[in-house]
Amino acid sequence: MSQNLEVHVTAGSREEAEKVVRAAVEGHLAACAQISGPITSTYWWQGKLENDEEFLIVMKTTDERLDDLVTSVKANHSYDTPEIVAVPIVGGLGDYLTWIREETAAPSSDG
Repeated sequence: MSQNLEVHVTAGSREEAEKVVRAAVEGHLAACAQISGPITSTYWWQGKLENDEEFLIVMKTTDERLDDLVTSVKANHSYDTPEIVAVPIVGGLGDYLTWIREETAAPSSDG
């Protein structure tokens, strides 16, 4: 059985976050996604300490769909190296966890 994952991504604007989320959910690469923010991110980039306003995206998917989700995020994101971090979901409501797997199931090649 596939492992459910929570994938965290940050985006530089609400519009970009919405673009990333729409592509992921419409493509059944994520069962759902939430956008929070703005948040403040402090990080090192190219030798310089940065402090920027960003929006946090949290998506639910499975390990089977992760590579396709990463590809989609990169295609819809403006950053050279976007934050894309996946962590396992180790528990939760069984019906919800099943729903994640059902909504992100790869299309059948049968037809």
